[in-house]
Amino acid sequence: MSKNTPKAIRGTQDIFGPEAEAFAFVIETFERVRRLYRFRRAEMPVFEKTEVFSRAIGETTDVVSKEMYSFEDRGGDSLTLRPEFTAGIARAYLFNGWQQHAPLKLATHGPLFRYERPQKGRYRQFHQIDAEIIGAAEPQADVELLAMADQLLKELGIEGVTLHLNTLGDADSRENWRAALIEYFKAVEGELSEDSQERLEKNPLRILDSKDRRDRQFVADAPKIDDFLTDEALAFFDSVTSGLDAAGVKWKRAESLVRGLDYYRHTAFEFIPDEGSAAADALGAQSTVLGGGRYDGLMESLGGAATPAVGWAAGIERLAMLVGEKGEPLADVIVVVENDERMSDAISALGKLRASGLSADLFATGSARKRFDKAVKSGARSIVAFDMRGDEPTSRIKAEDADAARLEALLR
Repeated sequence: MSKNTPKAIRGTQDIFGPEAEAFAFVIETFERVRRLYRFRRAEMPVFEKTEVFSRAIGETTDVVSKEMYSFEDRGGDSLTLRPEFTAGIARAYLFNGWQQHAPLKLATHGPLFRYERPQKGRYRQFHQIDAEIIGAAEPQADVELLAMADQLLKELGIEGVTLHLNTLGDADSRENWRAALIEYFKAVEGELSEDSQERLEKNPLRILDSKDRRDRQFVADAPKIDDFLTDEALAFFDSVTSGLDAAGVKWKRAESLVRGLDYYRHTAFEFIPDEGSAAADALGAQSTVLGGGRYDGLMESLGGAATPAVGWAAGIERLAMLVGEKGEPLADVIVVVENDERMSDAISALGKLRASGLSADLFATGSARKRFDKAVKSGARSIVAFDMRGDEPTSRIKAEDADAARLEALLR
């Protein structure tokens, strides 16, 4: 590599080979599972007006205040590369009149951007899969999303991961809990971390998931949401948990699991590797595999009517790490040109094979005598070789009997 070759930007990556195959496997599995659950595909712009995120996520959050890639375009508008999917989906739902399709089940995937310290499984340009149900207030929507997430992880072959589940209650439950948390943490404010002291008035729920040791000593005795749940909120959570039991989704109550933004309601959840599992070893400190919750208050922040919604997202890079490296897929058929005079016949055969749904590759470079042996070593299921015997074209097929008969019929 020349000294003048530009380096990749810090926090980005080039994905190739087995890692790229694992990445693709995650996306392909997600696409297959979302079709099973009848989620409709959606695509949104990679950048939005900055206000979409500042209004939806909140000016005081780290994402908006510290992590967004924002810039002014030539027209003087402030634009931002999307740091998450939900705000853009909410904007599209309102702007395009997708309310007519409610309840609307949407799924998407693609790159996101956050300026944060790169670490294992976390990049400044990263990729997520995302699933949302918009316009459904019933707890069954939460069950549907969680069942989908559980099946996705199983289809990916990811084991040793458990659903951690909590309720944030309805608006009244949450507001009363929030007031109690402020009163509790105010009494020990001077002993809290600097971040938690800053969050105390603006976002006290975030203190509950702080990893700072100065905060953790007080979290265990902090007021619990269960003491503030209204009858309606308790009934909603009971419906979610009974629905999960009926769907065969194993879960674990996690009382300190929160979503700090004001628009979150009711269900909050994360799929987390079990202690000592291979998944925990692979991800290290970045333990959340997939997470989300119900965000019934979000649409109002963007000027829409109150709209119930629930969703989740998962990092493709992290899922790919848990899937492990995937080998390059073997070809169904290798077409070998043992005599260059037969190149046109080989190209014609390639077209017929691919049109019939078979993956095929051409071996026509290097020593003509070694091409067939190279094809054998590739591990392909079948080989079709084109040669000349004197002035007569010849061909041979190396395959199982059933495959050979199909190939002979295709290539006549």
